Amino acid sequence: MVPDQRRSQSLPSRSCDVTVLVRGKIVIMDSSMREKEKEKRTLFALDWLDQRDSGLTTEGGACEKPHQMEPLEGYVDWRKRPAVGGRHGGMLAASFILAVEALENLAFLANASNLVLYLTKFMHFSPSNAANMVTDFMGTAFFLALLGGFLADSFFTTYSIYLISATIEFTGLVLLTLQACIPSLKPPSCNLSKTEAPCLEVSGGRAVMLFAGLYLVALGVGGIKGSLPPHGAEQFDETTAEGRKRRSTFFNYFVFSLSCGALMAVTFVVWIEDNKGWQWGFGISTVTILISIPIFLLGSSTYRIKVPEGSPITTVLKVVAAATYNTLKSRNASHVVVSMDLNPSYASQSSEGEEVNSNKKLSNPSRTLSHNLKFLNRAVTEEPNHEFLQCTVNQVEDVKIVLGILPFFMSTIILNCCLAQLSTFSVQQSATMNTKLGSLRVPPASLPVFPVLFIMLLAPVYDHIILPFTRKLTKTETGITHLQRIGTGLVLSIMAMAVAALVEVKRKNVAEKLGKMNSAGPLPITFLWIALQYLFLGSADLFTLAGMMEFFFTEAPQSMRSMATAFSWASLAMGYYLSSVLVAVVNKVTRHFCQVPWLSGSDLNQYHLERFYWLMCILSGVNFLHYLFWACRYKYSTLT
Repeated sequence: MVPDQRRSQSLPSRSCDVTVLVRGKIVIMDSSMREKEKEKRTLFALDWLDQRDSGLTTEGGACEKPHQMEPLEGYVDWRKRPAVGGRHGGMLAASFILAVEALENLAFLANASNLVLYLTKFMHFSPSNAANMVTDFMGTAFFLALLGGFLADSFFTTYSIYLISATIEFTGLVLLTLQACIPSLKPPSCNLSKTEAPCLEVSGGRAVMLFAGLYLVALGVGGIKGSLPPHGAEQFDETTAEGRKRRSTFFNYFVFSLSCGALMAVTFVVWIEDNKGWQWGFGISTVTILISIPIFLLGSSTYRIKVPEGSPITTVLKVVAAATYNTLKSRNASHVVVSMDLNPSYASQSSEGEEVNSNKKLSNPSRTLSHNLKFLNRAVTEEPNHEFLQCTVNQVEDVKIVLGILPFFMSTIILNCCLAQLSTFSVQQSATMNTKLGSLRVPPASLPVFPVLFIMLLAPVYDHIILPFTRKLTKTETGITHLQRIGTGLVLSIMAMAVAALVEVKRKNVAEKLGKMNSAGPLPITFLWIALQYLFLGSADLFTLAGMMEFFFTEAPQSMRSMATAFSWASLAMGYYLSSVLVAVVNKVTRHFCQVPWLSGSDLNQYHLERFYWLMCILSGVNFLHYLFWACRYKYSTLT
C-alpha cells in the first residue's frame, strides 16, 4: 500500500469549519453548510468564499484565514457590509479621491477667481459690493466645511456627504449657467462707462436666482471640502508605520490635486470666460463637477467607510456641562471623581449606546484622566445626578484633545490672512509693472498661477526627497512632525511679508526716480519681482495646509475626525474675513493719526503699502511666537 494511502486510511476525514460573514452576520460553516450557501448564490458570500479559498492554508488539518482578510472594526464598504482588510482602502482607493478633488477645485475656483468681474459687468454691482460678495461667498463655502465634517461624523458617512454635496453644487452651477445663457434672466445690458445713465443692478427674482445658485455652490463646496480629505485619509491602516506614511503622502498629494485644479481654473477656464462668455465658463464647471461624481463612484468597491459614532458637538457640550454642574453642585462631594488614580475598570466603561473603546487612541489603549484641563475631570462621576451628564474617561480625554488643538487652528488664521493679499494688492502691484515675458504679455489676474506652480513642483519634491531625507536624519517615522511642518509654513509667511515690503519699496523707488509717482503707466521694472512673495507664500501654503489637515486628522478622536479636519478650511475662511477687517482698521487708525489713510485712493503709488506689509510681517512674527508657546507644550496623543 502506498504510504500516502495508508496515512489517509489511518486518519479520519476532517471538515474545515470556517467563520464567514454572510449579509453582515457571523456564521460558522462546515463543508455541507458551505455547499448550501453556494447554492443560494448570494453575492457577498460567494465573493468572500472565492477569496477565502484562494488564500486559505491548512496545516495539520487546521484552518487559517489570512490576516489581510479580517473584517475592519468600525468600517463598512459602500453596501454597508463589514469592510475587509486587503480588499478595501489603500492608495488605489485614495487615487479616486485625489482625481475627484482636482475636478471639484477646478469647478469651484474657475468661477470664484473671476466672479467679481461677472458681478460688476453683468449683474451691475458696484466694485466694492461685488468684492464683498465674493469674500462672503468664498468665506461661507470654506466655513460650511465644518458642517460637512459634522454631518459626516454624526449622522452620515464621508461617502454619503460627498455624493449629497456634489449634487447640491451641481444644482447651483446649473442655475448659474442658465442665468448666464438666458438674457431675460439677467438685468438689461448697459455701458458701464456712461455715468449719466447708471446700470440697473440685478434685483427681484433674478437676484434670488443668482444668490440661490451661488450659495448652493457654497453649500456643496463646503460639504465636499469637509468630507473628501478625511474620506481619503481613512483608506490607510493607521496601525502600521507603512499605512501612516502613505496617509502622509495622501495629504501631500491632496494639496497637489488642489493645485492641479486651480491651475486649469485660473488659466484655461478664466480665458474662456473672458473671451467666449460666462455661459461657457459656468458650463465647463457644471460638466466638470458632473464628471467627478461617476469617477468617485468608480472607486466605490475599493473604499473603506468609517461608521458615524454620534455627534461630536454633543459630546463636547455634555462633558463641559457635566464638569460645570458637578463643580457648582458640590466641590467636596465624595462621588465626584477628580483623582488621577481612577479605577481602571471604570475608566474603560462606556455609557449606554457608546461602543466600548471606540475612541481609544492607538498609542494609549487604556486611558486614565490626564493632568491637563483638570476642571473637565469633574465630568467623570461614579454616580451621576442625571443620565445625560454621565461621562466616560474616553469622552473627557477626547474633549481635552479637541480643546488642545484649537490654539493651532487660531495660529494659522494670520497666515491665511497673508495669503489673501495674493489676490488683492499683489495683483494691483503687478499691474503697474512691466508684465512682458519676451513677446508674451502676462495678465496681472494670472499671477495666482505662480503659487500654484510652486506648490505643484514642491509637493512631489517634499514627499520623495525631503521627507525620506529627514526620516533618515532624525530616525523617526514622520521625519518632520506635524507641528514642525506647520511652524515652517508660518516662518515662510513671515519671510514672504518681508520680501513683499522690500519689493514694494523697490517699485516705489523706481517710480520716484522716474517722476512717475502720479502716473498710471507701467514702470520699467519686471513683475517677476512680485513672484518672489508668491514663491514664499506658495511654499508656506503647502507646508501649512497639508500639515494642518494631517495634524487635525491624526490627533482628533476618531468620532470627530471629519469635523476636526475641516478646521483647516475654516482657518482659510477666517483669514479672508480678517484681511478685509484689517484693511478697514488700518485705514481708520492711520486716518486718525496720520491724516491720510495708508490704503485708500485710486493710485497705488500714493499708498503706503510697504508699511502695511511690514505690519503684516510683525503680526506674523507675534503669531509665530504664540504658536511656539503652544507647540512646545503640546504632547501628541497618537503615534507620530
